[in-house]
Amino acid sequence: MRWMWIDRVVELIPGKKLVAVKNVSLAEEHLHDHFAAEPKQGLPATPVMPACFILEGMAQAGGVLFGHANGFAFNVVLAKINRAEFLREATAGCTLRYTAEMERMDAGGVGASVKGTVALLDHARPSEGFVAIGGVEMMFSNLDNSRGQAGVVGVDYPSGNFVFGESFKTLLRSSGF
Repeated sequence: MRWMWIDRVVELIPGKKLVAVKNVSLAEEHLHDHFAAEPKQGLPATPVMPACFILEGMAQAGGVLFGHANGFAFNVVLAKINRAEFLREATAGCTLRYTAEMERMDAGGVGASVKGTVALLDHARPSEGFVAIGGVEMMFSNLDNSRGQAGVVGVDYPSGNFVFGESFKTLLRSSGF
């Protein structure tokens, strides 16, 4: 995985809950390609982190929660997004907090349903604290190389396409998990 949309895991209750944070910075290239303007409020265009990247951060947090519950024995894929709703984008200088909660995990860890909430802390208004800006319901599946594509035994999947490379394991270790 090339892009990590979480910076640190701050809480992990194995098989139940994971809380991660992402600090949004102007140093991130994607911000310079996305500008939201609010002409009704007289606000100029401002670099924003689009909802699709916020969703990816939530998916990474949920995927890590599911993968950790299985001891990272399998490659995890986001199988389905049942619902995703965001009230606003994030801007530079904000912190996103992703909370992923396991709703259901199939026997043997074949699949899982995860519910997530996204909250935002605007450091320009710290007294407001974290404010909920979105919610996601998603499903994950593990991809065992022995099953292969469409159940064909012996088909290998490229390991670089999956969330749990060394970068995420390093992130968990540096977060104390």
